Amino acid sequence: MNGRSRSSSPEISPLDFGEDLAPLPVYKAAATTALDFSGLLDEPLKLHEDLSSGCGGQLWPAGMVLAKHMLHYHRDMLQTSRVLELGAGGGIVGLTIAKGCRIDQPLYITDMIDMEPLMQHNIALNELDDRVRGRILNWGEPLSQEIIDFKPDTILAADCVYFEPAFPLLLQTLKDLLTLNPSAIVFFCFKKRRRADMQFLKSARRAFRVTELEDEDRPVFTREGLFLYTITAK
Repeated sequence: MNGRSRSSSPEISPLDFGEDLAPLPVYKAAATTALDFSGLLDEPLKLHEDLSSGCGGQLWPAGMVLAKHMLHYHRDMLQTSRVLELGAGGGIVGLTIAKGCRIDQPLYITDMIDMEPLMQHNIALNELDDRVRGRILNWGEPLSQEIIDFKPDTILAADCVYFEPAFPLLLQTLKDLLTLNPSAIVFFCFKKRRRADMQFLKSARRAFRVTELEDEDRPVFTREGLFLYTITAK
């Protein structure tokens, strides 16, 4: 599966956005949201949000962008893929794919141990226990034998750029996954909130091939400081 080329829409760089243009959203109380991504899902995804275990328990904008992109552009290309989501939080991207796409393999959503109960709750809430596995994956640590054996070829990461000390850990995990499977492709979406976020992108470009993705909604979400890329091994 290949990422799409850059679109012909005007070039917009994350560097064009000032520190205060994309402020952090206001935290919400625990609640369950139904999402059908403008009709791309026949049956809405139910996503429970709960910040009691950390900010990953909230629905963040890059997850919405990446989930909709995968449904719109890659729905028919994932059947034989081995899909893994990093920093899943409540599992918005992985669960959307599991619900809206035909996939022969189990799909993994992963995050820190604090997020595991929420991942499992949302898997059960959508009756996807037979298709999705929630697992702990701490960035920077060696991959588990289960993930090594799974050898993912499609990796999802949305809103994983938010905490600067974690940047080298996330980069290490991406390196490990792309070393494990050099033909794998990472679909990566982030919202630029502060100038420090760009250090991650600069480091990623030194280590990997980073390509901006075509999306018909790109002119809209880039105005909100959201950027969508593929990351592959050089």
